[in-house]
Amino acid sequence: MVPLFSNAVDISNTKINVPIVWVIGGPGSGKGTQCDKIVEKYGFTHLSSGDLLRSEVASGSPRGKELTAIMESGALVPLDIVLELILEAMLKNLSTAKGFLIDGYPREKEQGIRFEEVVAPVNIILFFDAKENTLVSRLLKRAETSGRVDDNEETIKKRLQTFITHTDQIVNHYIDKMKKIDAERDVDSIFAEVQSYLDPLVK
Repeated sequence: MVPLFSNAVDISNTKINVPIVWVIGGPGSGKGTQCDKIVEKYGFTHLSSGDLLRSEVASGSPRGKELTAIMESGALVPLDIVLELILEAMLKNLSTAKGFLIDGYPREKEQGIRFEEVVAPVNIILFFDAKENTLVSRLLKRAETSGRVDDNEETIKKRLQTFITHTDQIVNHYIDKMKKIDAERDVDSIFAEVQSYLDPLVK
């Protein structure tokens, strides 16, 4: 077991005996909708790395203030801080979790490697794959009502480029666990495929 940095939770005696599923997909790929459907059917505990970071920042804790400073400087949040937040959330829910659905993780290959060293092996990775022009048009449509400052064409294209660059490395590294799903289809067709991967995990 590889230790996290000094103030992290010790999980050396903790066994995680429920399925762990990572969910990746570009912004606008519809993975949020599919995560909702997975939670509804399977009762998995849904953890979003982005939500955990935002929640920590909003808490005003010392770690939250450190994260605010990092993000305001435009730097990437260190891998171990993101992992520590996910790990704490997993341990908090461990006694009741039927499985863990970790959304938006890993964002790069090293995050995935670190997770498996420190926590447990991932069972399956669901990759909701859609063409770049599809994602751009979906996000621009969302921008009409979202009010999000990052929903403009220039920022969207930058976010997609970052996602594509890192995702290729993740796909190549986890080829045996990766389930690439065509996210250009309707919601129900996509979920039917998702179920074909998750049903064997929960039997």
